[in-house]
Amino acid sequence: MQFNFYMNDVVNIARQEMVEAGYEQLQTPEEVDELLTKEGTTLVMINSVCGCAGGIARPAAAYMKNYETKPDRFVTVFAGQDKEATAKAREYFTGYAPSSPSFALLKDGKIMTMVERFEIEGHEPIQVVQKLEKAFDDYCKA
Repeated sequence: MQFNFYMNDVVNIARQEMVEAGYEQLQTPEEVDELLTKEGTTLVMINSVCGCAGGIARPAAAYMKNYETKPDRFVTVFAGQDKEATAKAREYFTGYAPSSPSFALLKDGKIMTMVERFEIEGHEPIQVVQKLEKAFDDYCKA
């Protein structure tokens, strides 16, 4: 019983970090479809409770809100928590295996690129930031 309270705390903290960073939470398949099909660019951060999410991915995600070139929207789904929303988001990530944490950059509802878990875990946040900056520069300029 105490473990469940601890996990709820970890999940709530992870969610709050993304909201405070300026990402919109997508918790239902309908919300995912509504936002990921919009015209323009969308960064999807696939959040999780693992250590590399908290120590690398979420700090990189927060930093990216300050980058000069940026997508039109910043959203997040929570793997392992909002399972239906995450499954719906992954339908848009054709050609990529499920991975969390990870980042997907979409343009007009189509996947442009991803930064997958293997590119996050064991790396420094700045390395993830550099991958995201390149993706933003490649796909988010007018």
